[in-house]
Amino acid sequence: MKVKEIRELSSTEINEKIVSCKEELFNLRFQQATGNLEKPSRIKDLRHEVARMKTVLRERELEGEKNGNKE
Repeated sequence: MKVKEIRELSSTEINEKIVSCKEELFNLRFQQATGNLEKPSRIKDLRHEVARMKTVLRERELEGEKNGNKE
């Protein structure tokens, strides 16, 4: 998922996606530990995706604080 697509989502939708990505990451780590992981690069991709979503949430949080201080 690209940053542009993430920015179009609401904050609650982003949080839901973060939770689902973390669950998938957890399952992939189990597969890796048992030796059943077919696509190891998926772990890296998920970690980057979660980081992108958290970054967008943080930007929104900072923007809200910035606008709140002006009033």
